[in-house]
Amino acid sequence: MSARIYSPAKTAMQSGKNKTGNWVLEFEPESPRKVEPLMGYTASGDMKSQIKLKFPDLDSAIAYAEKHKIAYQVQKPQEARRRKMSYSENFAPDRSLSWTH
Repeated sequence: MSARIYSPAKTAMQSGKNKTGNWVLEFEPESPRKVEPLMGYTASGDMKSQIKLKFPDLDSAIAYAEKHKIAYQVQKPQEARRRKMSYSENFAPDRSLSWTH
């Protein structure tokens, strides 16, 4: 029984960073999922795969895992790599890419 602790990234529908500072403890699946032949659903007999515990910070998630003797691994969040660019840079005369509509 092992778990991973991670901070979920914001969804594609979010523009702000609300609800991204939480940490989640999620158990790794113990058995592989299988496709149900009649309806085509993906099924699993593993009940722990449905459990997601949310914590306000990383320390409390680690403390919970150690208190209940759960093997865990921490995945640090990665910052998005974006180039900061202003709107006026689209119309700069020394723009490297051609401007087309």
